[in-house]
Amino acid sequence: MEERYFEAGQKIKKATSNRQVWNFHSAPCLHPMKVKINVDRPGTAPGYLFVAPYTGFGETLVGQTGSLIMDQTGDPVWFRPLKSRYLQNTDFKVQRYKGKPVLTMWQGTISGTQTENPNLPDGDPEPGAYFQILDQNYKVIKKLKAKKGFTSDVHEFTITKRNTALFTAVKQVPADLTRYGGPADGYIDNYSIQEVDPETGKLLFFWDVLAHVDPADSMLPASSALESNNIWDCYHVNSAEEGSNGTLLISMRNMWAIYQINKQTGEILWQMGGKRSDFTFGPNATFSWQHDARYRTNDRISLFDDACCASSSSPPDNVARGLILHLDFHDMTATVSRTYYHDPLLFVASQGNVQQLPDCNQLVGWGQESYLSEFKYAGNTVADPSVNFIYDMEYPGDNISYRAFKYCWKGTPACPPDIAVHLSPPNAVVYASWNGSTETDAWRVLSGPDPDSLDIDICSTPRTGFETKIIVPSLEPYFQVKALDANGKIIGKSEIVCLDY
Repeated sequence: MEERYFEAGQKIKKATSNRQVWNFHSAPCLHPMKVKINVDRPGTAPGYLFVAPYTGFGETLVGQTGSLIMDQTGDPVWFRPLKSRYLQNTDFKVQRYKGKPVLTMWQGTISGTQTENPNLPDGDPEPGAYFQILDQNYKVIKKLKAKKGFTSDVHEFTITKRNTALFTAVKQVPADLTRYGGPADGYIDNYSIQEVDPETGKLLFFWDVLAHVDPADSMLPASSALESNNIWDCYHVNSAEEGSNGTLLISMRNMWAIYQINKQTGEILWQMGGKRSDFTFGPNATFSWQHDARYRTNDRISLFDDACCASSSSPPDNVARGLILHLDFHDMTATVSRTYYHDPLLFVASQGNVQQLPDCNQLVGWGQESYLSEFKYAGNTVADPSVNFIYDMEYPGDNISYRAFKYCWKGTPACPPDIAVHLSPPNAVVYASWNGSTETDAWRVLSGPDPDSLDIDICSTPRTGFETKIIVPSLEPYFQVKALDANGKIIGKSEIVCLDY
């Protein structure tokens, strides 16, 4: 099947095969995708890569959906597969909750992934979706859902400095759309920004988009509702971030606009982009169909500028980019500070994000296109995209990830390491893995004549990738592996298994 992406304006075929899926003897239920590293130059930031692979209905999914942590070589570190390709995770990242690092994500079914004719606009969450928080042992410690009849939305889940949860949510509201050029018996896909106390479930903040933003300003025609059960996705809120001064920065893709609101009063303080922009734009500073608006320092914001393809009214032939804008609040102008283009250039119909790394490098997830990339802060231009383009990973098949991130992470699984042993006379072949362990540096193999006599310390060997293959000169029937950290300390041990003769 063809991947729906463009390289220099042309479709490129992308082969898929079983060689693009990981298979492990010691963890036979895990089948994460294998990725390709296209660029790996010096200067990348330390850390692991966080993605959540899935794909659309009728597209080629390689491996399983779920949450995936990889090292920079593409080797899996932790993978939690979901039961069906029609379940997805999004916004999979590291945050802090009550002073400790945690993993957070949305989980549910995205409309447009389970049937050719979805009941909701593409990208909407189906009812029943929720957010979750996992600790460093990969245990789910909190599950949260949106309030007031809204559905927990795929786009944003942020833990604030107050240990509250800030997120987007969506609900279909009946509306006569004829005044906008749509059907009389229609619906508006209304969004809200909600803040909830994860401990009590109490709703602390609620901002209703329909009460503050006129649907008539949408860049998506109301007639598009006829293609999605009369539901008009006029806003498509896709990010919300809390500022340091009691504000929220909100991106609405189908408005082509970013808003700053006063969190206490709900008042819109300014709008950038769209039909009612308070800002004028310098050269190359305009954006459209954008995602992931974030506060930066010194009157700057960043965003992922899709600039393409969400409807027939989209600007033609605009390539996607990461974009940092400088905002002059005196003259109310927005000018380009930095741009980040893929090499080769990409047309991205939806999704995507830009993350600032601790060393000021920028990580860009290309959303509906199967890539993530790292750039030096200085960025590049559309005319010379290879400049400062220092890392690029490509997913197989039609796999995509709504966002992609890079973080330093310490994982200490609650479950024990896994082991498999195969007979290969005069040796045995031991396979050892520990899903999610970032501290395992080596493996020690023990063997013996019975489970109570594992007194033969056969060998120790360095960990090599997710699963380590160890050939051992022993045909004793019972085996066990122990995980060692960088100091040689035992940090975990597998169950005892019997060699199958």
